[in-house]
Amino acid sequence: MSKEILYVAEALSNEKNVSKEVIYDAIEIALATATRKKYRKDMDVKVIIDTQTGDYRSFRHWEVVSDEDFEFEDKQITLEEAHKEDSELEVGDIIEEEMESIEFGRIAAQTAKQVILQKVREAERMQVVERFENRVGETLNGVVKRADRGHIFLDLGNKVEAIIPRNHGIPRENVRRGDRLRGMLIEVNTENRGPLLTLSRGAPEFLVELFKVEVPEIDQNLIEIKGAARDPGFRAKIAVFSSDPKLDPIGACVGMRGSRVMSVSNELGGERIDIVLWDEDPAVFVINAMAPAEIESIVVDEERHSIDVAVAEDKLSQAIGRGGQNVRLASELTGWNINVMTAEEASEKGQEEAMKFVEDFMKKLDIDEDMSVLLVQEGFSSIEEIAYVEESELLSVEGFDEDIVAELRQRARDALLTQLISNEEKLEGSKPADDLLKLEGMNDKLAYAIAAKSIITRDDLADLATDELMEISDLTQEQAGELIMEARRFWFEEE
Repeated sequence: MSKEILYVAEALSNEKNVSKEVIYDAIEIALATATRKKYRKDMDVKVIIDTQTGDYRSFRHWEVVSDEDFEFEDKQITLEEAHKEDSELEVGDIIEEEMESIEFGRIAAQTAKQVILQKVREAERMQVVERFENRVGETLNGVVKRADRGHIFLDLGNKVEAIIPRNHGIPRENVRRGDRLRGMLIEVNTENRGPLLTLSRGAPEFLVELFKVEVPEIDQNLIEIKGAARDPGFRAKIAVFSSDPKLDPIGACVGMRGSRVMSVSNELGGERIDIVLWDEDPAVFVINAMAPAEIESIVVDEERHSIDVAVAEDKLSQAIGRGGQNVRLASELTGWNINVMTAEEASEKGQEEAMKFVEDFMKKLDIDEDMSVLLVQEGFSSIEEIAYVEESELLSVEGFDEDIVAELRQRARDALLTQLISNEEKLEGSKPADDLLKLEGMNDKLAYAIAAKSIITRDDLADLATDELMEISDLTQEQAGELIMEARRFWFEEE
């Protein structure tokens, strides 16, 4: 029967295209399983096959355990009993004893067949995993095998199956068995259940990959795709850029008579695609992304990372889009929260905010309304800006001289300090120590800000790493590093 094992391994290896080692492992497991069935015991059996001759030997194992852990008499032995055979054995050791091997007969063959088929499936699965695990992000082609409850199953060839889940498909896309579809590989499933590969046709990245195929200038790095946003099956926006002033990136992506963008649109079930020009200026980029809506005015709030855009009242519905689609896609594409309003609403909002700034300046800086209005008109919107902005910016305001600027900056800093101190009661125990306040390079605003994060003394600051200080302050890496080194300087002086 030993020769028969060699024949079985050879035949299955050729038929299933898996290594003989996998087949031999399966037969060893099958023989061990058949051995346990014969003796009707839960014993620990291991079978080793000589792959040259086909002969095999069987071994029974016992694990040495303490008296408290002894549970399974068929595969465990207590330390006391083990010492009767070998006094040097310890808990956790394995005792091995050769036993009589069963024949590779009908029962063993049936068990082997089941195990071998399982091992073959596992081996085939791992071959697919190894083939595709480094290809996530690539576009793959397949033939539709079936569609079930919105999920689409594709045959990629060579017995490889993929799924396009409902949430990664294109809504209402009509597919039939035998159709060819493309999708972007987003996951390789290493588990033993379900399809191995997951594809997406709804991801913005898939749209980008399709443009890479249709527009050779992208592959040649003449055009760069900066981002994409999609409402799959309905509408999409894609931002493009070229550092070559002679090349029109939008025209290149559209193609002659719209051939390139039409090809991509057809692949996506007629999805409407807006190609917009990327710009490093967020205001310009948002204006481009809101196309075809025409923007009358725009206000950028960097602190809140939002942008207000104003349009003519009769263009409001176009700017927002059906169900908010246009503004939502523009927000996703640019990464900014975009608020759309009419020009009249924007004017009212601007006036309200300006009056709040005027009142705030009058109250906290103790200045008259005319000076407050002038500061707002010059673009100042917070006490912090007046306190810490470059002195030259304030001097550029008409009518401001060095004395006025110095007084304004001092009043602004006093107001900020008063505000920080007023918060001291809320942050009990978070008042900065004198040695922290007196540290060179430290200011009251920063001292109270980091004290609120339990950095109260000079030594607390010295214990920080540069990136930790950057996380709780607005300092640059260089500034944070210099301040920490200044705090640590006292350690060396004391030594």
